[in-house]
Amino acid sequence: MAVTLHDVARAAGVSIKTVSNVINNFEHIRPATRQKVQLAIDELGYRPNLSARSLRSGRSGVIGLVVPEFSLSYFAELADAVIKAAERHGQVVQIEQTNGDRARELEVLSSPRIQFSDGVLFSPLGMSNDDADALTVPYPLVLLGERIFGGPVDHVTMRNVEAARAATEHLIATGRRRIAVIGAHEGEIIGSAGLRLRGYREALAAAGIPFDPAIIANTTLWHRSNGATAMRELLATGVCFDAVFGLNDTLALGAMRVLQEAGLRVPHDVAVIGFDDLDEARYSLPTLTTVDPGRTEIAETAVRVLLDRIQGAQPDAAPVEYLADFSIVERESTAIS
Repeated sequence: MAVTLHDVARAAGVSIKTVSNVINNFEHIRPATRQKVQLAIDELGYRPNLSARSLRSGRSGVIGLVVPEFSLSYFAELADAVIKAAERHGQVVQIEQTNGDRARELEVLSSPRIQFSDGVLFSPLGMSNDDADALTVPYPLVLLGERIFGGPVDHVTMRNVEAARAATEHLIATGRRRIAVIGAHEGEIIGSAGLRLRGYREALAAAGIPFDPAIIANTTLWHRSNGATAMRELLATGVCFDAVFGLNDTLALGAMRVLQEAGLRVPHDVAVIGFDDLDEARYSLPTLTTVDPGRTEIAETAVRVLLDRIQGAQPDAAPVEYLADFSIVERESTAIS
């Protein structure tokens, strides 16, 4: 038999109205009461009837999350963080994958399926600033990622330039001067690759180190195989380098494997740093130094901002850009004992 509101109220020792208020994340509920109700919900395994809830409130209790691809671990871990943040607000997450295809991204924005949700967190990869007008949609939308800036909706993203500069400065501080980059996109200015390359170049310039395009390896995608291929090609040129900055962790991990296959010691011969602080970076051999870009903060901020828009808080407020804090996570791949 399905658990009901009555069952939860009885177990928590509160009224049905209080349980309903907790489920709908109403304000002005004492933390102790909220905790007591949530504990009863968890112990009994209560699940709200979303259809009935939608009829009563005009809201479904569902938010959408649109990401490029789950084969990139960053987006899988971002989705996990979003789901956890949403659950704390009594929300369910509906996920769509676009494969980074611009046409698919534009299609999803107008899809009746995604509009069943109360609002959407949207991370495009194929779209660009030229598509900013497409973000004007008839439902609350919060933009994620680095493809569009200055658009008509709230935007939650990371400090790509500053974080990449800090990553490069970390390598310079260990005495490295020939720092190769894996994952650049030729000609890109706006986008993760373009912004992170800018931070890299700023760090070199500040340290008086000349920029050398010969140690910049372009890739199309940012998977492990791309990092491995780019590193094989870089080694084949015979160019000298003593460090590698992978523009994401998966590129860095692929590159690090090839360095070791070639007989180069990490970090003694070549130091390696990545970007994203994926869980697997803790378990590589050696463990990977990386940038924590504030993924949890991004998820929690994006969910909070979206729910504020859904609930009509400051409906006429102008769109705001939120930038998460970052940190360098030093591990074995850059630390010589």
